[in-house]
Amino acid sequence: MEIENKTIGIACDHAAYKTKEALKEKLMNQGYAVMDFGTHSEESCDYPDFAHLLGEAISKKKCDFGFSLCGSGNGITMTANKHKGVRAALCWMPEIATLAKQHNDANICGIPARFVTIEQAFAIADAFIKAEFEGGRHQKRVEKIEAV
Repeated sequence: MEIENKTIGIACDHAAYKTKEALKEKLMNQGYAVMDFGTHSEESCDYPDFAHLLGEAISKKKCDFGFSLCGSGNGITMTANKHKGVRAALCWMPEIATLAKQHNDANICGIPARFVTIEQAFAIADAFIKAEFEGGRHQKRVEKIEAV
């Protein structure tokens, strides 16, 4: 994937703050523009407040793709999926992140910060970024995801 002109959205709750900050720094050092939707501290907060901002940005194509992080990865990813056109996938290992993009055309990678190390989060993010949607037999399935 070409880095030039790619904007990545990122959002987290307090449980994933340190992982988000490390991932954000890594992405910026790789040349990506990063839109940080929060949270901005380890103070207890509600993940939907930040997931909705990320989901809206992806839905409105203000970001090319994104990363959602919370303790389990579930809540923030479920919330992001409420937005039209968002396909957020919970990814706890690089292989899952690759398949989420290749087969499901995921545009948000959800990372469970309490269950992966920062190094593992980096590997998951790298796999997600490098993967490409395969289309073909997967295209018709992806088209059926959006609720009517």
